[in-house]
Amino acid sequence: MSTAASRAVAQARFDARIMLRNGEQLLLTLILPALLLIALGRFGIPGVTLPGRRIDAVAPGVLALAVMYSAFTGQAIGTGFDRRHGVLRMLGTTPLGRGGLLAGRMLAVLVVEGVQMVVLGGLALGLGWRPEPGGLPWAVLFVVLGTFSFVALGLLLAGTLRAEAVLAGANLAWVLLLAGGGVVVPTGEMGGWGSVARRLPSGALGDGLRAALQDGRADGVAIAVLVAWTAVATAMATRYFRWD
Repeated sequence: MSTAASRAVAQARFDARIMLRNGEQLLLTLILPALLLIALGRFGIPGVTLPGRRIDAVAPGVLALAVMYSAFTGQAIGTGFDRRHGVLRMLGTTPLGRGGLLAGRMLAVLVVEGVQMVVLGGLALGLGWRPEPGGLPWAVLFVVLGTFSFVALGLLLAGTLRAEAVLAGANLAWVLLLAGGGVVVPTGEMGGWGSVARRLPSGALGDGLRAALQDGRADGVAIAVLVAWTAVATAMATRYFRWD
């Protein structure tokens, strides 16, 4: 492993430990999704007819929600306050460099998501979830694409607004996307709004994971939507992100 890569990995280990040891982060990355999985798996979503077995439809949406928090909300808030306190500016001048810092943050998010997949996936299996084995590689692809898309959006938010505005905006966006972004509720069950939600990164991630884990297939439209959001958000974050 090159020196630059080893520095990025070391930064990823540090960031992942911070994320997993923080009580508030732990509540929102694991405990809340677990409670939501149990509640929706048992009682369903009020007013929504889910296709197939209830837990099979609910589990992919809850996994998508967990990815969305780790990659977007938690990353935006953490980076926003690091920026306000001068941590980003300081680390950007060390041998780690700005590229190493960003790579480390991305790796840390993937590590945390790995823990989420194991814990929440294991809980879902205990509740009777039976994912389609042939769709697991597609599910991994959607998690990676969703992570890149939401990390880019989170960094764009964190690098352009004040820390307090990032805190409010990231949490508000998470709640709004949970309610109407097609994450837990399939976009096909959302009426006319579903065609809009399907073009959001949240709806694309939710629909993509449901297609992979319920039907064992790849949702080509969802892949295209996530790739497009990733490209646009990355370009904007690269252009407008401020380190101090």
